[in-house]
Amino acid sequence: MNLGVDIAGVHFNNPVIAASGTFGFGKEFAEYIDLNKLGGICSKGLTLHKNLGNKGIRIYETPSGIMNSIGLQNPGIDYFINIELPFMLEKDTVTIANLGGHSVKDYIKGAEILNDTEVPMIELNISCPNVKEGGMAFGTDPAKADEVISKVRRATDKPLIVKLSPNVGSIPDFAKLAQNSGADALSLVNTFNAMSIDIKAKAPVFVNKTAGLSGPAIKPIALRMVYEAAHAVDIPVIGMGGIMDYKDAIEFIMAGASAIQVGTANFIDYNTMIDIVDGIKNYMSEENITDIKEITGII
Repeated sequence: MNLGVDIAGVHFNNPVIAASGTFGFGKEFAEYIDLNKLGGICSKGLTLHKNLGNKGIRIYETPSGIMNSIGLQNPGIDYFINIELPFMLEKDTVTIANLGGHSVKDYIKGAEILNDTEVPMIELNISCPNVKEGGMAFGTDPAKADEVISKVRRATDKPLIVKLSPNVGSIPDFAKLAQNSGADALSLVNTFNAMSIDIKAKAPVFVNKTAGLSGPAIKPIALRMVYEAAHAVDIPVIGMGGIMDYKDAIEFIMAGASAIQVGTANFIDYNTMIDIVDGIKNYMSEENITDIKEITGII
């Protein structure tokens, strides 16, 4: 039985990857689960310099999900390279560096620094707000998305995954744009822009008014978007968005995802990803499937 997948020339032992921002750098979970049983670990979103993140409430529970306004809190790329990366590279799982930025120059510099490391892959988070041009996310402006992807592509020879925002009019159009701009693979979806109001305070729950919604509430929409993206491009797609168990994971794989990322579920049960790997194995055995690729994109 083969659960292995290859994405942009990088081999994963299985298709289950820890999503950025929900698994730290792996150390936080290492005493509870065997990290070697995961296909990959995507780092916390990294910026050029240390970032303390947003003020006020950062996590807020909603029916069937959570909202977060973390604001890319992270220790910075240099700290990641010197302190976190060696630990991650010791594990028999693929390390992916998630790169964020608030200007094109930040993205380029970050990619150049990561290019000189042993990190196998970079995931480019284009959902970051472009602070120099009004705060609109790079990933929702076609011209800016093309600029940042193409310039980062020239700044590194690492396999480049572009993480797409769902907050756009047409996912297929942005998927094609990312491929044409130099992406080796896509990952989607990032969180949905959402809002909650404290009726006692008569004010938004979050300082920034809106925040990112994740969890099982978004799964059917995320699944549809992954399906659309996978059928619009010729590069691998990594699917995510409300995956809670192996059945959800298999749905995304059948929709066209070569691999999947698990995020919010890690906050509920730290064994979720291990259970998903085991669940996929059991499903394949029951269905007489010898290779995960037999069901990839069959819908």
